[in-house]
Amino acid sequence: MRFWLVLLLVVLHAPEAAALQVRVLPSAPRQGDAVLVFVGGSKGAQQVEGTLGAQHLAFFPYGAEFAALTGVDLETKPGKVSWRIGLVDGGGTPRKAAGHVTVKAAGFPVQRLTLPGGMVNLDPEAERRAANEAVRMRALYDTVTPERLWRGPFTQPVASRKPGDGFGFRRVINGQPRMPHSGIDYSADRGTPVVASNRGRVALLGEFFFAGRLVALDHGLGLYTLYFHLDGVAVTEGQMVERGQTVGTVGTTGRSTGPHLHFAAQLGRARVNPPDLYALPVRD
Repeated sequence: MRFWLVLLLVVLHAPEAAALQVRVLPSAPRQGDAVLVFVGGSKGAQQVEGTLGAQHLAFFPYGAEFAALTGVDLETKPGKVSWRIGLVDGGGTPRKAAGHVTVKAAGFPVQRLTLPGGMVNLDPEAERRAANEAVRMRALYDTVTPERLWRGPFTQPVASRKPGDGFGFRRVINGQPRMPHSGIDYSADRGTPVVASNRGRVALLGEFFFAGRLVALDHGLGLYTLYFHLDGVAVTEGQMVERGQTVGTVGTTGRSTGPHLHFAAQLGRARVNPPDLYALPVRD
């Protein structure tokens, strides 16, 4: 008699890990919005990675969660933008989540300006200079310091006679459509102190054709704030500065029609509305 030995293999399955809890604020961002992504249910994770559209998400621990500050560029096409999150939990198990947000049109106004012809129709030398300076700025924005340097709330960098404006304006200069305005302009007298909006490292000092005398601060994890058209500079490259520390004074250098501060914020390649930083719901 032939006997068949049947081996019963009992596989014990561990219960599935709880789903990652992902929150995106604002849930329906507009063009030019700064965006916070929170990931809960990630206790014990050593590293969290992700993307929002083409933007890399650089996460930092935040209480029992992880958070990443990113942005929707002011020229992003309205519609669905996908996000993806991935991590390895404390037990070594990979975990993922994905979804999308719907970007809304911001409805930026059109601004018509008249400037001297030499500042609009560039001669070949000025055009080469401006192009080289643009390359330098893009290289800066692609440099991501792997630690968060900013802490607590951001502050307006200059005392101004009226609220700043101009972000996202579609500019028509001397009748010619130009790049949208990527910062906010604060009107102030020449020599008015300009302060760091938050803690950071001086990443770049320069004398640029369009921006004039400038300071760029690296706040870590891909966030930069930019201070253009300065009359004077009070910091050195590589220096760490604290929120509220003077970095320079208001001027009218570069392509400028009068004394003011052009204040801009970059999250990677995304140009975002700087006042969004003042209202970030992150408390250290």
